[in-house]
Amino acid sequence: MPSSRSGSPATQWRLVLLALPLLVSCGVHGQVVPAVISFGDSTIDVGNNNYLPGAVFKANYAPYGENFRRHRATGRFSDGKIVTDITAETLGFEGYAPPYLSPLASGKNLLTGANFGSAASSYSDDTAAMYDAITLSQQLRYYKEYRSKLAAVAGRRQARTILAEALYVVSTGTGDFIQNYYHNASLSARYDVDRYCDLLVGIFSGFTDELYRLGARRIGVTTMPPLGCLPATIRLYGKGRSGCLPRLNRDAETFNRKLNATVGALVRRHAGLKVAVFDVYTPLRDLSERPAAQGFAEAGRTCCRTGKAGTRVYLCDPATAAGMCRNASSYVYFDGVHPSEAANLVIAESLVSAGIDLLT
Repeated sequence: MPSSRSGSPATQWRLVLLALPLLVSCGVHGQVVPAVISFGDSTIDVGNNNYLPGAVFKANYAPYGENFRRHRATGRFSDGKIVTDITAETLGFEGYAPPYLSPLASGKNLLTGANFGSAASSYSDDTAAMYDAITLSQQLRYYKEYRSKLAAVAGRRQARTILAEALYVVSTGTGDFIQNYYHNASLSARYDVDRYCDLLVGIFSGFTDELYRLGARRIGVTTMPPLGCLPATIRLYGKGRSGCLPRLNRDAETFNRKLNATVGALVRRHAGLKVAVFDVYTPLRDLSERPAAQGFAEAGRTCCRTGKAGTRVYLCDPATAAGMCRNASSYVYFDGVHPSEAANLVIAESLVSAGIDLLT
């Protein structure tokens, strides 16, 4: 297996961080930041949708979690760790923030952050509502509730410090395209791709404005992934072809250009605000187009068997749990949309430089 996968992102990131004065001054069990607070969709959902009876997308069944702790499904959309898990470990956390809707999200567990992610959520609340996910607006309301709970546990002064020094992660938007725009004739008739991206980045801008008002100062936002390289989109829109779909990738690139410009405007507008763009597009596209270069054997097929119709084309089919591949680490994609833990490790490596800029 190529050496590009021989060193973990946690090791690489920590080697750089050793030189930073920030580590000297951190005061919570060697953590670089006091808390990680996450918003978004299935890329960061750690089980919130398990607590939503009507949620269309859930990962609370085998083979999800096969390579996670105790080999059990937790609600994470992968065979093992997702990128935010890897990030938390990299930053020195001994555990992960529980899903906010879980009973575990209480008391001292609130001190190290919160996870509001919900599979099928997106920038547009209309997209999330179609699948009974937690809308981004509702996630923000939960965050306000979390702030009050945190103050009750830590005291108001300490809570303000935690919130100001925490790392905030926003990872969403894929569903706005693959679960809404691409098969919603009314929506695509009202907005061309350029205007639709303007709409979405405008929502992100307003969301960030509100987070800043509420005390956030360090925010990382993920780019759109290569929409045309996801196995589910190739299956749905590829008309029998294999390989990435250039048109869908161009849509993602349009969004990403506008996201970068919006981030620049936000930083100029708000004193003391740091926003880093976490590029997931480039490493995932590279993995999809040249898997062998990173030691993977398969990028076109998924590790688990996905469904054949409707929303099941995105996820592992619960009726064929025994149909999981023998070695998930050789596959870029675990299901029709989500990377394997091994691919998530590679993606996390690409976030190192952006993360350093955010934390210095």
